[in-house]
Amino acid sequence: MPDEDAAAPPPPIDPRLLEVLVCPLTKTTLIYDRAAGELISRAAGLAYPIRDGIPIMLADEARRLETP
Repeated sequence: MPDEDAAAPPPPIDPRLLEVLVCPLTKTTLIYDRAAGELISRAAGLAYPIRDGIPIMLADEARRLETP
């Protein structure tokens, strides 16, 4: 039996939370990528993961963005 959770997108984040969260390194606003389950900081070039609906705002846990 396939895992149904693997195909389901992550739950949305409370918009009020997105209004107050900023990148801990640059203090700039973040872009929510629901499909990837990440908060993107273009200024820092990092993608912060969201696990179980909780943003992990640690640079050590962030994924470095690919440069085009």
